[in-house]
This record gives sequence, structure tokens and C-alpha cells, in this order.
Amino acid sequence: MPLLRDPSSLRKWRQQLQGSLAFVPTMGHLHAGHLALFRLAQARAEQVLVSIYVNPLQFGPGEDFDSYPRSLDEDLHKLGEAGCTAVFVPTDQDLYPNGPLAQTQVEPPARLSDILCGVQRPGHFRGVATIVLKLLHLVAPDMLVLGEKDYQQYRIVQQMLVDLNLSTQLLCGPTQREPDGLAMSSRNTRLSPEQRAIAPALAAELRQLCRLPANNAAESSAEASAERLRQAGFALDYLELRDSETLQPLSHTQPGARWFAAARLGPVRLIDNMVIP
Repeated sequence: MPLLRDPSSLRKWRQQLQGSLAFVPTMGHLHAGHLALFRLAQARAEQVLVSIYVNPLQFGPGEDFDSYPRSLDEDLHKLGEAGCTAVFVPTDQDLYPNGPLAQTQVEPPARLSDILCGVQRPGHFRGVATIVLKLLHLVAPDMLVLGEKDYQQYRIVQQMLVDLNLSTQLLCGPTQREPDGLAMSSRNTRLSPEQRAIAPALAAELRQLCRLPANNAAESSAEASAERLRQAGFALDYLELRDSETLQPLSHTQPGARWFAAARLGPVRLIDNMVIP
């Protein structure tokens, strides 16, 4: 399994590659959710490239860039066992030679990026869109594979592909969960045992909201769930019902709509979403 450490070696590898290529971008510290995305990519393409890069441009001041969990050797072992074709592990100097703030950046549509996580993390999705576009130019994949847990990110990248006339096919893998319902995330390892015991309540509230009858008032239902989460120990950023396509707020429940939530437990910010059947 080649380990490609800079854009030049990636380009040479790509020029010699034969067959369709699926690309799975990650920030490392891989878990079963990442490996599920890899298996989806493996099922749809002849070759799979995974990138591991903690992108500074998508972290704001005071966020957890320095403490974000990193485990490169373990990640490479997992990908090698899974049959990954190659792994791209660039450095900040490779991707941002003049620094992340001193380069052209991709500005997503405000209607998709200045809501939900974009309120608490201004500039986050600009950083996401910029690094994804840079990686797509370097990798030139036939398919890009993202996860449904980061659904707002998925929709922003989906819109970017359309708006910038990129031909890469976008695949979305379903959210992978622990047996108790908690959405898998690299940040989960930073939860204390007490916080980890509380964390599944976020998914449990979303499941309960998704069971409400159609045309139920969203605001009052969200307020009741939010209060239960606060009582459990969460610091809630948002709990909202949105249209799955436009991400615009909805006043009443309906099939196909999606509940979104973000909440903090100690130093860890958890996000999750579920679609109403």
C-alpha cells in the first residue's frame, strides 16, 4: 500500500493508475465509521485512495485543532488490512505553502453554510470546501465518498460540485453508530467515562423526534427535547428541523425532513442528524 506524502508523488501515482478511483478524505484517527465509507468506496470503484489530513483552515480560534486525536500508524495498519490501494498524507506546507489564510478560499453559499454548525463555527465550511476542492484537483477521482453524519458538510460539497461544474460523482454513506446509538466520531475518544455514558441521549432524542406524527409543531417538540438534554448535562448549540435538500427550517414535521443537533459535553462537541421516515 503506497504511502504518498506530497502532491508530486500523488500525481505520479495517479498518472500510472488504471481503473476507476474512489476517494475518501479523512482527518484520521479512523474508526468503524470511516471503514464503512471505505467499504462503500471499495464496492463502487476498482481502486480506493484515502487521505489523512487534519485541515487547519476548518478550525477556528479556540477550537480543538491541537488536541484533535491523531493516530497515523494505527490508521495505516487498519487501511492496509482493509485492502486500501494507497494513502495520501500531506503536510500543511504541501497544501498551504504560504499559510492557510494566505491563499484563495472557496466561499460556500450562505444559505447552506451560515446556519446550523456555521453559526457556532464561522468560516468552518469555507475551510471544508477549500480543502475538498484542493484534494479533488490533486486526486482527480471518479467518486468522492462522504458520510451522512456530517450532513451539512455533505450538502455544501454536493452544491460545490454542481456550482463549479465538477464531474466527480458524490456518494454518501449512512451514519455508523455504536451499539447504544451514539454516532461514531473520532472525537468520542475524548469523552470521559461519565460523559460517554450520557452521550447516547442525543441520538435517543433525535429518534424520539423522528417518531412524532406528521404535521406536528417542530418548535415545541424541539424545546422539550432540548430541555431534557440540558438536564442530562449537554450544552446545546442547536436542535432544529430542516428540509433535507435546502436545509431551510421547517415549522412542522413531515416525511423526508431531517432533525439536526449539536451539543457539547465537556470539551467535546457532538453532532448528529436523523431523517424522518
